[in-house]
Amino acid sequence: MFEGWDALFLARLQFAFTVSFHFIFPAFSIGLASYLAVLEGLWLKTGKSVYLDLFKYWLKIFAVAFAMGVVSGIVMSYQFGTNWSVFSDRAGPVIGPLMAYEVLTAFFLEAGFLGVMLFGMNRVGRKLHFTATCMVAAGTFISAFWILSVNSWMQTPTGYIMGDHGRFLPGPSWIDIIFNPSFPYRLVHTVIAAYLTTAFVVGAVGAWHLLRDRSNAHARKMFSMAMWMAALVAPIQIFAGDMHGLNTLEHQPQKVMAMEGHFESHPDGAPFILFGIPDSEAKEVRYAIELPKMSSLILKHDLNAPLAGLDTIPEDEQPPVGIVFWAFRIMVGLGVSMLALGVWSLLARFRGKLYDWKGLHRAAIIMGPSGFVAVIAGWVTTEVGRQPYTVYNLLRTADSAAPLDAPVVAASLLAFILVYFAAFSAGTWYILRLMNEAPRADEVGVKRTEQGPIRTAGYSPGLTQDPTNAGGSNTVAGQPKEDGE
Repeated sequence: MFEGWDALFLARLQFAFTVSFHFIFPAFSIGLASYLAVLEGLWLKTGKSVYLDLFKYWLKIFAVAFAMGVVSGIVMSYQFGTNWSVFSDRAGPVIGPLMAYEVLTAFFLEAGFLGVMLFGMNRVGRKLHFTATCMVAAGTFISAFWILSVNSWMQTPTGYIMGDHGRFLPGPSWIDIIFNPSFPYRLVHTVIAAYLTTAFVVGAVGAWHLLRDRSNAHARKMFSMAMWMAALVAPIQIFAGDMHGLNTLEHQPQKVMAMEGHFESHPDGAPFILFGIPDSEAKEVRYAIELPKMSSLILKHDLNAPLAGLDTIPEDEQPPVGIVFWAFRIMVGLGVSMLALGVWSLLARFRGKLYDWKGLHRAAIIMGPSGFVAVIAGWVTTEVGRQPYTVYNLLRTADSAAPLDAPVVAASLLAFILVYFAAFSAGTWYILRLMNEAPRADEVGVKRTEQGPIRTAGYSPGLTQDPTNAGGSNTVAGQPKEDGE
């Protein structure tokens, strides 16, 4: 069935598919964990029940999203040993320890405190529970720290030495590997993106319930908090993205050339192409709508600064321009839209109409999924722009794949597609169902079954212990059980 298909393309498609599904949930859970910590902290500080109710409301959603993120992330590591075994063999001495650190620090931290956070509200003290919430939030950040360090090293590899058979070995300082040139910029840009993703989801849910009931105090509070994030953090994200772009221009110039659609060099100032259709064969952007010299101003802060184009890069080292070009514009366009919504909300707030303008609420609902789309578009820009390399300028993607036949890779890809759509469609539907219910006073939070674990000693299914029976005899369905039965 799959004879004639390219195994390398299928392996790349499989990893892109699984990581796209996975990236959605950490992007949400990183921001939501911090939001939960803020809500619980405000409740402890002010004593206002609205914060506790919102904490319990979003805690249920976090539990589902966190579980889906863990499940979707597990299969990615297996692909390193199957479809990308050559990459694992050659780069494993560097990236393997970093991924192990993620498990030893972040995952263990999250796993240790998650149960207390989900089920311990009425079982431990308030301060201890808040500590658990903060530890889970810290764990999500630490997880992002290590994973983005790995990805950044693949983008801007430093601190390594070459061993036998082309293997990358760690050099004398792990600091050079961890804090490689692109890592600080990528970490800041990605984590802020996660916060904005969560803010726009929270804002959309708040707007949805405000349209139903403008007097809902819980919807008002979550919408107000989300719009503050949009207004204050979106400009910071645009600045962080600009700094990240300048770093990319320094270390990965051909990626920026593809993002800008610059097939040709511009010695006297390069235009910023708003829209167009890149044609890699003709080496031009058709029907281009340009802003003269603006690309030089953005990238070099000089209208007349020269910018090199893809004509200076060997053709076999150029990334796919069309994909990178449009993914970048989707990300930037959504970032500008987020900023516009934040400014709109400020105007409404200053006029005392934040909870009254239905147009603003509808716009917030439309922008609810924008963060997810933006982070996927950003990921596509980053990863496809790195091609044709897995380790930039050092290890080609074609040389990283395992020697597998196309039908083998295609079969696993098909299985992933079926399982992912079935499992994650159900999970997403359940999250949307939870969001559809309006937050209310005295939220229950995450429900816990009353049956509890089955104990092998002193208690059996179907038996209940009589607390007044000092002799320890059991009862069955309310009836005494005779000794010897």
